[in-house]
Amino acid sequence: MSESATTTDHDEIRKWAEERDGRPSTVASTEENGHAGILRIDFGPKENALDEVGWDEFFRKFDESELAFLYQDRTKDGKISRFHKFVRRDA
Repeated sequence: MSESATTTDHDEIRKWAEERDGRPSTVASTEENGHAGILRIDFGPKENALDEVGWDEFFRKFDESELAFLYQDRTKDGKISRFHKFVRRDA
């Protein structure tokens, strides 16, 4: 079954990303005054439009923007999924 889950737990997000060789990144054109812009998880190959950031900076922006992480662990046919997106936290 290909169910999705939503979390704000930093450790859970980091574990999910790292198990898929994902790196915390930001869209370079949206960075402002040295601060992270729109968040992404980059699975490679390296895109010029993305800048890798540290997990601390990534989660600072994640919390500041009141985001939640919507993700899928496995696809319908049981393969590891990379599907994810950032959504607004429920009030």
